[in-house]
Amino acid sequence: MKNNSKEEIRFLGGPQSRWKEFIFLNKVLFEFIKGFRALHFSAPYITVFGSARYKEDHPYYLQTVELGKKIAEMGFTVLTGGGPGIMEAANKGAREAGGPSVGCNIVLPFEQKPNPYLDKWVDIRYFFVRKTLLIKYSYAFVVMPGGFGTLDEYFEALTLIQTKKISQFPVVLIGKEYHKALLDHVDFMLKAGTVSKEDLNLYFVTDSIEEAIDFLKSHTILQQAKQKNRYSPFRLFFERH
Repeated sequence: MKNNSKEEIRFLGGPQSRWKEFIFLNKVLFEFIKGFRALHFSAPYITVFGSARYKEDHPYYLQTVELGKKIAEMGFTVLTGGGPGIMEAANKGAREAGGPSVGCNIVLPFEQKPNPYLDKWVDIRYFFVRKTLLIKYSYAFVVMPGGFGTLDEYFEALTLIQTKKISQFPVVLIGKEYHKALLDHVDFMLKAGTVSKEDLNLYFVTDSIEEAIDFLKSHTILQQAKQKNRYSPFRLFFERH
């Protein structure tokens, strides 16, 4: 598959010719349209974020399989980044529970492949497009242990909720010990005055899948999401579920 890194490096490296900027803008527009067509008709979603590096025998992987099952049993579609590790585990759990399982896969130079537990997926070339799609179609976010990308997605969701750019969807952070240093730093920011006490209510921290699911169920916005009319594909545009 074509390596898109050089193209992105050029774009993020400063001004280009107007023509090159216009071409890149159209490529971004195409990626959004592709994502809309793929994800629009399988909602409502709950998105699971987490590391791509955990293997099938890791406790976090096994825990996420259970999480995926519980989300599917709630009547939601499990949405992930479509790759291996935690993403695969969440999709696997949804599949085992008989629920829908969808991925928004990122195209990387080393060709991250969609995991085998997806009913549907879309390949996206640009991280910022993928992140927007994962947030746009979700009514809740569950964050498992992960690396830079996972934390980027976590804080992006919190920032959008904090600044009221999106509704106050429930956000669950799983792994108290794993995230201890992160939570300590948030406490430090609170003392420093860079976040407010109310901001600490934007997320729920637990080690328990049952507690996480109970927290999700307690939010009426999820019940409202299931009651909304789902859009139907428009055959003239060759759309399908």
